Amino acid sequence: MQKTLFLTLIICLFYSSKVICQNLSLQIYGINKIENQTIDSIGYLKFHKNYTSITNEIDSIQNKLYKIGFIESTVSEINKENDSSYSVKFNLKTKFYTIYIYYDKTGINTDLIKTVSKKVNPLYFELPIAQIERVLTFLNTKISDKGFPFSKLSLANIKTSPNGIIQADLVVNSENQKRHINSITIKGYEKFPKSFLKHYLKIKPDQTFDLTSIKKKADQLNNLRFAKQIKSPEVLFTKDSTTLYMYIEKSKSNMFDGFLGFGTNEETNKLDFNGYLNLNLVNNLNFGESFGLQYKSTQGDQKFFQADVNMPYLLDTPVGLDLQLYIFKQDSSFTTVNQTAKLNYQINSKHKLFSGIKTSESNNLLNTTTTNSISDYKSNFITIAYQFTKPQYYNFLFPVNTSIFLETGFGNRKTSVTSEKQTQLNMDVFKIFNFNQKNSFYLRINGSNLVSDSYFENELSRFGGINSIRGFNENSIFATSYIFINTEYRLLLSPTIYIHSIIDLASFENKITNTKEKLFAYGFGFGILSKAGLLKLDFANGKTNSQKFKFSNSQVHLSLTANF
Repeated sequence: MQKTLFLTLIICLFYSSKVICQNLSLQIYGINKIENQTIDSIGYLKFHKNYTSITNEIDSIQNKLYKIGFIESTVSEINKENDSSYSVKFNLKTKFYTIYIYYDKTGINTDLIKTVSKKVNPLYFELPIAQIERVLTFLNTKISDKGFPFSKLSLANIKTSPNGIIQADLVVNSENQKRHINSITIKGYEKFPKSFLKHYLKIKPDQTFDLTSIKKKADQLNNLRFAKQIKSPEVLFTKDSTTLYMYIEKSKSNMFDGFLGFGTNEETNKLDFNGYLNLNLVNNLNFGESFGLQYKSTQGDQKFFQADVNMPYLLDTPVGLDLQLYIFKQDSSFTTVNQTAKLNYQINSKHKLFSGIKTSESNNLLNTTTTNSISDYKSNFITIAYQFTKPQYYNFLFPVNTSIFLETGFGNRKTSVTSEKQTQLNMDVFKIFNFNQKNSFYLRINGSNLVSDSYFENELSRFGGINSIRGFNENSIFATSYIFINTEYRLLLSPTIYIHSIIDLASFENKITNTKEKLFAYGFGFGILSKAGLLKLDFANGKTNSQKFKFSNSQVHLSLTANF
């Protein structure tokens, strides 16, 4: 008895599951074999959960047939074969391949039509049937971008002919009045500098309304350090006005950077320390301005102070102003003071041009000297520069993907007895090659060249250390010209931790001492992003071409960059 009951339950469960899971089947066919092949080539869903799904599938097939040229196709009533099977019959009729669309030149520009059709006549243009929907959508978008956001395109007076050609009239329905931006409202960061809307994003009142262009321009907000877009722009239309709403959030853009380096002094065989501080304040007055302050004390009793001020879009013009003061002191040998004033013009969010003047004055602090390598002088240069920046702000560790800075200066240097023409060339370029989310390669090329008939030690370029070629003391190398290459293979261990290799190469020339040398540095490092900022540690060993590897020449560089 129990066995019989058990078998009965199994049968009931099996049967009920079949009923619950049973699908409705649909069979679609044409009036002949060729039509059946056409329908099968389109493909359709044969099994459905309910009757509504069947009717939706039939409508979908008919729309697909219309798009490929069977615009006169008809469908029979749905036939119920049994409780779970349905069938329907299509009559595809004639297939049309080409449509002649007649248009009015006052409603749509002929040049615009030529972008979508190769066969344009004064009265009509030709299109393959399969392209009708795509082309009408494209034309409507272009008309909308010209300040008519409510424009609609449709085909009327459709006529067919036996030779597979359709004729139709293009009807353009749009507002009589062209839409312009009447006002712009900022939400979230109400004190966002309006000059950046006008000159950086190039969005301003009375501009022709083009929502596609506005959204692309608004995305450039993410290229700014002090602001970002939190929501796509929205538009409020009234009968006689158009109001654009932009959603912006203020970002933490102030930065404090510092590092501590230490290594063994070859002369005293003692541990030497050097340090570096960098403070950068951005947009604290809500004008997009920036102020930078740097101070460095390095091995060899070198000290330098630098202050930078950037004021964009002066007096609501597209021109900005950059000012810089640079003071360098080499122990008790000399001091050099550089002053720079540049006007800048931001072409767009990535490209920037500079032009200005640079003056230098250096004083020999030695009371007596047996060499002419250090001398008092004054110099003046006219400078021209170009900057390109491509950000990747989705990456908190490496927010800039590509940076290019090129500068040249033409001027002269005067001493108490001579005057010489000089040329300065400077380059700083880096690029991050992202292989995938965890692996990337960093490449930086930096170079400088001073062209002159004679040289003084106190006007030479100085490099070496964590911001140039690692494994060497800060600013320990003097050169009339140099170029160095930094490379790092980076492996992301987590969103906030990475490790990297260090392979640096450099070549420099000092025409005062008739020295040409190649430098190499090898090592490794890591970075950790915490609430306090980005902590980086680099361990590198540097050597010249003629030196042998010595572990005692290794340098450890620590730096901390904090945003607030």
